[in-house]
Amino acid sequence: MFATGYTRTRVGLIKMNFGEDPYDIPVPWYLFRHPKGDVVIDGGIGAEAALDKRGYWGKNVDFFDPILDISETCVEQCKSVGVLAEDVRYVVQSHLHIDHTGAVGRFPNARHIVTRREYDYAYKPDWFMEAAYLRKDFDRPGVDWQLLEDDEADGYDLFGDGSFRMIATPGHSPGHQSFLINLPETGSILLTVDAAYTLDHWNDLALPGLSSSASQAVASVHKLRQIAKKNQALVVTGHDPEAWRELRHGPAQYYS
Repeated sequence: MFATGYTRTRVGLIKMNFGEDPYDIPVPWYLFRHPKGDVVIDGGIGAEAALDKRGYWGKNVDFFDPILDISETCVEQCKSVGVLAEDVRYVVQSHLHIDHTGAVGRFPNARHIVTRREYDYAYKPDWFMEAAYLRKDFDRPGVDWQLLEDDEADGYDLFGDGSFRMIATPGHSPGHQSFLINLPETGSILLTVDAAYTLDHWNDLALPGLSSSASQAVASVHKLRQIAKKNQALVVTGHDPEAWRELRHGPAQYYS
């Protein structure tokens, strides 16, 4: 579990109607190591934002100010555990928002996996979601995309052995996916990603500050809670600063 720094925002943009107080949130991404190949999940914030955040993110910086060093980008952090860019087999996208596309096009031999629903929406989002998508982050030449259709996305088993399953969790975005990781030694880990920003979302105490459908977002949390209970999973929310501090951060790892 890594983070590409953090973003400085306001609490009401993460927890709807919770006010204007400053709120610093982590921007996680994940590396899953499997005998059949390494998987990068999302990749956090793109390296360009570390070098010139306003030049790259534009007015988004006024609402979500990315604070990171180039050493915290996903390619550089992979090196801390001995993984080179050319070694990565898959880049798996929960969705294509601006703070989750830092891996796209950075791993030359990787297949990039996302739902077709998310991919299509990212190119033509509703007006109220436009700022969440930065086309130059994901519309890159030479990227090997695998687009999952609706009938295959929910429960998609990446390696066919149950170790890495994708879960359809629309609401935050139309094609959002969460991930159930099954490690023989550690047990199950449920990466909600932005289906549940924080434990307040997880516990039905707040709505996310940004969503394509609030009702779908609530339904997806209920679905994930059932999956977590069934699998006795460690739940990892998307951007909860307090919960993030309690987790084991890379280069430390959870063991298979």
